Amino acid sequence: MTTGGAAVALLAATFTPGTVATTVPPPPDRIVIDVVGVNGSGCPAGTAHVAVSPDNTAFTVSYSGYIAQVGVGAKPTDFRKNCQLSLNVHVPQGFTYAIAKADYRGFAHLESGATGLERASYYFQGQSQTAFVNHHFSGPQNDDWQASDTTDIDQLVYAPCGAMRYFNINTELRVDAGTSDPTRTTSLMAMDSTDGSINTLYHFAWKECPKP
Repeated sequence: MTTGGAAVALLAATFTPGTVATTVPPPPDRIVIDVVGVNGSGCPAGTAHVAVSPDNTAFTVSYSGYIAQVGVGAKPTDFRKNCQLSLNVHVPQGFTYAIAKADYRGFAHLESGATGLERASYYFQGQSQTAFVNHHFSGPQNDDWQASDTTDIDQLVYAPCGAMRYFNINTELRVDAGTSDPTRTTSLMAMDSTDGSINTLYHFAWKECPKP
């Protein structure tokens, strides 16, 4: 897939730990999400896929090639991988949405002394970028990992009513060998798994638009 030609600017609310409050029930009509652009070393063409939950409360992004690593077998540029997704969310008339929570999952093998980082930011086309939200990991670790970004109800930023704005997600994985020996070991973080069951889940918050 190729990145769409629309210029993408950046969004204002910051994801912080907190409790997500309920807004309005999700619209009954089916939500369709088009992947407008996929760009980055962590998501080569054909390796990122988006699916919407049947109840319209969330969507899932699955990756099959998103791995950052250092050490034996790794290239010098493999320590950092990133992916930017541009999504066109087709919302039923009379509704708008915000992203209230993002759950990231993957697998990490970090040698003692090595560290890992998962970071993400979120923005609508034509608005200001959020600050990156960082999640840090330290070795030794050889297990699945999970991280969540949550926005409180009074900080949610909704897509403008009646206007098409691409929703953009910029994620990144980094691995640093630290005090481990990269000539003898390998450390890695993946936003996927060998069986393809690890993915990223984004939770919608819905709001009714003002009546014309």
